Amino acid sequence: MALMSRAQLGFILLVAAASLLEVSEARTIVIGGSEGWRFGFNYTEWVRQNSPFYINDELVFKYDPPSKTNSGYSVYLLPNLWSYITCDFSKAKILASETQGKGKGFKVELNQWRPYYFASGNKDGYNCKDGLMKLFAVPLPRWNY
Repeated sequence: MALMSRAQLGFILLVAAASLLEVSEARTIVIGGSEGWRFGFNYTEWVRQNSPFYINDELVFKYDPPSKTNSGYSVYLLPNLWSYITCDFSKAKILASETQGKGKGFKVELNQWRPYYFASGNKDGYNCKDGLMKLFAVPLPRWNY
């Protein structure tokens, strides 16, 4: 078996380094993919299929403004797991109103290593409780080489 030339070895190392750089770049992720942020979609399953998320990834919430067929959606950041489980918005922070999800959507950067609990707080929590409009993400540290 012939030994690799320095040029071949250098090329292999360059390709490996480039693949590591691609992994370390922040991503922009549309919540729900082509379904967007809507009533009745299973975001728990979607997160399971689309994770892991990394620090500095950007989540985009796209949703239609209120209409005759849609009571309106929003994006809240819930303070803890219990608020997420019970859809308790009493200490939640509104991130995006009913109109901010149109067009290019509303963007949230996952800029810390901590759990992020998101939900739609419209209709006194109905969208969260019965409409499954909630998700959580725990971004992992991004390793730069």
